[in-house]
Amino acid sequence: QVHLVESGGGLVQPGGSLRLSCAASGRFSSINTMVWYRQAPGKQRELVAFITTGGTTNFADSVKGRFTISRDNAKNTVDLQMHSLKPEDTAVYYCNAEILGGRFQLWHNYWGQGTQVTVSS
Repeated sequence: QVHLVESGGGLVQPGGSLRLSCAASGRFSSINTMVWYRQAPGKQRELVAFITTGGTTNFADSVKGRFTISRDNAKNTVDLQMHSLKPEDTAVYYCNAEILGGRFQLWHNYWGQGTQVTVSS
């Protein structure tokens, strides 16, 4: 069984920083692109940032210049470093990845359980 587990959420003041981490565990062969999404109350889930196996990154316009994403392929982790946080960044942040594994070595899409980020004074 493969799991994605996020950590690092919490309450932070506007202008502050927070680092989210996501770790993949279980038996698998490979992880493709790793993605961070977020979902604010009453809004649709939106893509925040992704990073490919080769390290190519992309970000939502709303977080460009404030967030960075990195991964450690040896540790099967992906981090989201968030700076200059705004109240509108408040959301549940989810980790997502396509992971190769299972008896027939197929790609499956996995989601973490989410971690709450609240930006408020």
